Amino acid sequence: MADTSETRTIFVTGLKNAHAMENQALSIMKPQVSRIENYPEVAARLEQHIRETEGQIARIEEVLTSLAEEHSSLKDMALSLTGSMAAMGHSVAGDEIIKNSLANFAFENYEIAAYKSLITIAEHGGFPGLAPALKSNLEEEIAMAKWLDDNLKSVTMKFASLKEAGERAKI
Repeated sequence: MADTSETRTIFVTGLKNAHAMENQALSIMKPQVSRIENYPEVAARLEQHIRETEGQIARIEEVLTSLAEEHSSLKDMALSLTGSMAAMGHSVAGDEIIKNSLANFAFENYEIAAYKSLITIAEHGGFPGLAPALKSNLEEEIAMAKWLDDNLKSVTMKFASLKEAGERAKI
């Protein structure tokens, strides 16, 4: 596969989508972390991943700039809105922390797939020098997905224990 105009278009579109996806992730995580009361380990990891996500956005912008392209403000706004709505939808649930944990794990795996696809295009489509930034993003997403997976049992058990004790457990 070579750097053709069609391959470049696919790559740039994917980068713009990834930029919007990361903005969506921020609009999901920031409201979650502001509401957490009883799960400090979850709040700390979300705060860390918010900083990582901000770095991921910057890396994507650098890649786009190197291609003389810019992110799509329209895509960013649309996905940020849907992310905010998703976060708000879980806030009324009696088991908000569980719903957020499940949704976050699913979203991290979506991001992992998106970066794997972008890296494939970068490496085989004539943009191998741009792959390292995307690999850095991928590594952070894999680490977050692993943390969520490793901690789902403890979050679930803590939620159940708090509920059984009659305490505020949802967040």
